[in-house]
Amino acid sequence: MSEERRVSVVTGGALGIGGAISRRLAAGGDLVILNDIDADAAARTRADIEAAGGHCVTVIGDIVEDGTVAKVAEAAPGRVDVLVNNVGDFRPAAPSFQESTPEQWQRLYELNLLHVFKLTHALLPGMIERGSGSIVNNSTVEAFRGIPQHPVYSAFNAGVSAFTRSLAVAVGRHGVRVNAIAPDLANTEQTPVEWMRRGYDEGLEHTWVPLARFGEPDDYAAVVAFLASDDARFVTGHTIPVDGGTLAASGWFVRADDQGWTNRPHRA
Repeated sequence: MSEERRVSVVTGGALGIGGAISRRLAAGGDLVILNDIDADAAARTRADIEAAGGHCVTVIGDIVEDGTVAKVAEAAPGRVDVLVNNVGDFRPAAPSFQESTPEQWQRLYELNLLHVFKLTHALLPGMIERGSGSIVNNSTVEAFRGIPQHPVYSAFNAGVSAFTRSLAVAVGRHGVRVNAIAPDLANTEQTPVEWMRRGYDEGLEHTWVPLARFGEPDDYAAVVAFLASDDARFVTGHTIPVDGGTLAASGWFVRADDQGWTNRPHRA
């Protein structure tokens, strides 16, 4: 491996946003340490990366488990330059908070927040020792607005953004930057367009997404790549919404008849 080749760890790096991040970082010349719980998907993504001339090592396992964290750390060839804590999920879900269970809360905690602590804790000392590194976490726009059916998911992702800010302040003097993205409306295997559009006619995306389309995985990967790059060398402690403008709209929607805007629900 070339001395100059950057080493990037991507959790949940096989499919959706994570897969796009792995491919983009590899295309930029990084050795990607790709962790995923889905061995088949990880193998496919690794094959795609290598077919395009990139370099990838896969580490299979659930990143919430200490053993998987250790295997990811061991897979890195002496250093990690970029850590992308991408794993997160709103499932297991319940119809309402009052119908959810402590077991679901625990799993949501592990998937959305605890693993961020664990893997960062494992890899951060090496970055501090070398005096450089970039950490990019995956939060959500739902950390900044209400999401009635998923309040526990929202709370843990708000924790991701708070952790991002606080850690950035603590480690900036060591040359380590910490940022996050906050996605919304990503067209992925987890949340395909058909699922997001349910109940809405095709062509009405502009009524609720200011950029009039859903996000594609590389839309998010591009921002992660920027935050991990030297172009973002003076950016730290921020969560960047990557949402087509939905958070900026703050509940304002274009009327379906295109006669202005409304913040009121449609009548049945």
